[in-house]
Amino acid sequence: MQSMTNFIGRLLMAAIFLVFGLAKAANYHGSQQYLEAVGISGGLLPLVILLEVGGGLALVLGLFTRPLALLLAAYCVATGLLVHFHPGDMQQMINFWKNIAMTGGFLLLAAYGAGRWSLDHRLQLPWS
Repeated sequence: MQSMTNFIGRLLMAAIFLVFGLAKAANYHGSQQYLEAVGISGGLLPLVILLEVGGGLALVLGLFTRPLALLLAAYCVATGLLVHFHPGDMQQMINFWKNIAMTGGFLLLAAYGAGRWSLDHRLQLPWS
């Protein structure tokens, strides 16, 4: 049961990164403009897309899970603070708290690893 719930949890956590990373890639110019509108260099967009899509795929596969979970936790806090923290805007605050909740999930994933249904486990990587 634990292996299955861990795998499903990783799938659900990966979904938001895959969906929105691919959406950023599909609407590259608009995504770049949005980043610049919130004060972030549009030149960082390729890294954002790589982290979201690549990180999402790695989560699904359970590959490099613990270090990736720490990186995604930091990313969630950073984007929460830089993009969504607007106390006067309820929708943005919902997104901020969503990022904080995801950070908690990533910290748990970093602590406990990807479990048996993962490439980390199959390849016997040192952090599995």
